[in-house]
Amino acid sequence: MDFDPTVLRAFIAVKEARSFTRAAKRLHLTQSAVSHQIRRLEEQVGRPLLYRTTRHLALTEDGEEFAQHAQQILALLDALSSRFQPSPLSGVVRFGVPETYMGEQLPLLLSRFGRCCPDVRIDVTVSSYLDLRRMIGAGELDLAVVLSEPGGETGETVLRQTQFVWSAAETFMLRRDASLPLVVAPPACIDRRVCLAALEGAGIDWHIAFSSPSQEGIRAAVLAGLGITVQMRDDLRPGMKVIESQHDLPPLPKADFTLIWSKDPKTPAMQEFGELLIGVAKQPATPARQRKGAQAAAPA
Repeated sequence: MDFDPTVLRAFIAVKEARSFTRAAKRLHLTQSAVSHQIRRLEEQVGRPLLYRTTRHLALTEDGEEFAQHAQQILALLDALSSRFQPSPLSGVVRFGVPETYMGEQLPLLLSRFGRCCPDVRIDVTVSSYLDLRRMIGAGELDLAVVLSEPGGETGETVLRQTQFVWSAAETFMLRRDASLPLVVAPPACIDRRVCLAALEGAGIDWHIAFSSPSQEGIRAAVLAGLGITVQMRDDLRPGMKVIESQHDLPPLPKADFTLIWSKDPKTPAMQEFGELLIGVAKQPATPARQRKGAQAAAPA
């Protein structure tokens, strides 16, 4: 048999209030309307659910068991309604993200946000960390993921920490007395800045063998054995190795992936997307990320 949720709510209200009058006030109905609903319910069940006297109202044994099931049904209906009710959020969220952050998780994040907030448009910009900071400062983005020094600027939310490493193809060989061949991005890239600062500080001779704004281009050049690069430990790919202990290379710093916001007031849609991004970042590492971490930790 099918039970009307409205009648189930009336029954639970009577149970909790122990009074038709108080239950009617809670439901904004008349007492006679509530009494009629309970009478219909007992007729449908085929047995009494309440003891009624002029001064007392209590549940029968069947009524107690029925109430347990009714409360579970109503809780599930409330959860279902909450999950699929239309979102009141609307507007546009301009989000900046570097190519090296999130990877396969980014489409899943955008899809999840699109399902829960279908009236919000997401404009995504993929660029370098320095460009993203500039765009935030210019008001061209609402929020962005960037790299920051540990303990960086106040107000930045740390999503996760990473480590810069020297990497090269597993087959890479450096000719004796040759300058160090580098595979780097254009000057706006923070990886390049970290790389050159470390080499110049250590007095190591170097030259740029390959330059590309694309991470895929850099990976292809490294795997081809054209030179070494600086990248984050999580971004190592099969066929690449960490070479920190070779060629007298200097140590490299850690860095934080942080979430930064524009100075404009946050809209509810921006706040919702930012909270979702932070929540995803706090989730345990995926098996793919764990595999990459294991590759990075392998001995050079």
